[in-house]
Amino acid sequence: MEITRTLERPGKDPLGYRLWRNSGARDVLVMIHGAASNLTRWSEFVSHSSLKESWNLLRMDLRGHGSSMSRRGIRIESWCEDLRAILDAEEFDRVVIIGHSLGAHVALYFRDTFPERVRAMILIDPVIPQNLSGKLRLARNLRWFLQLIVYGIRLLNALGLRRRSFPPRDLRELDEHTRKILAGDSGTDIADLYTKPSIDMAYLPVANYIQDMIEVTRKLPSLEHIDIPVLVLLSAGATVSDPERNLAVIRRIPGVEIQSINANHWLMTERPEEARKAIDGWCLKQRSKG
Repeated sequence: MEITRTLERPGKDPLGYRLWRNSGARDVLVMIHGAASNLTRWSEFVSHSSLKESWNLLRMDLRGHGSSMSRRGIRIESWCEDLRAILDAEEFDRVVIIGHSLGAHVALYFRDTFPERVRAMILIDPVIPQNLSGKLRLARNLRWFLQLIVYGIRLLNALGLRRRSFPPRDLRELDEHTRKILAGDSGTDIADLYTKPSIDMAYLPVANYIQDMIEVTRKLPSLEHIDIPVLVLLSAGATVSDPERNLAVIRRIPGVEIQSINANHWLMTERPEEARKAIDGWCLKQRSKG
């Protein structure tokens, strides 16, 4: 049974997460969502995953999102510290981390910062900053200007100019609705549905949304020295970046396993069953020995 939990820490904003705990299970899969998202990104996966039978499944709201709402400064470093705090609270030692897009960034930085806590990783469409196109490429080129905007907005927030609350966002429900739209209109591009700032910013503070864009375009940590098992799931038809150039960068990871799926960056929405089978099968091969 999955339990909703909140980690309270003196002087810090609470962290919300959900945990499917199997008594006596040693294996832990940590799920990290992408930009302008929340832990419901993984609701469909958790519902159908065979890992529920023998693994602990933990999905968190990154600080500034969902049930971990915050108006303080957020960066990849703060998300990594938050994840470590949750793992410590649950007494989880070495885990397998899966992250989508910005979540893949967080997974890579967490492994780089706390290598002793990660024994394997699954990266779903990791964003390669130098290969971006469209809005994300523009965000990459304007990173420092966007950071100044964030500082200005946070100053206004401190003066009391801010929205007081944000409605919950159920991404499983959104995904199901999106699949109906895509099935009924072959000319619809999912990127047009999932990259609208005006919609995303209805569910989280503007400064947090912009900071997501800044963090997802950050330079990746070194890939050549990763010495743990890594699976990368890539969307073959991605339009937010160049798939072929992404592949060349990802191959720098020693011993990496790569699976390509026909999708456009939103694998868990477009091809949920294929993605789940790939994740479940690979994780079962990584089970703890003894």
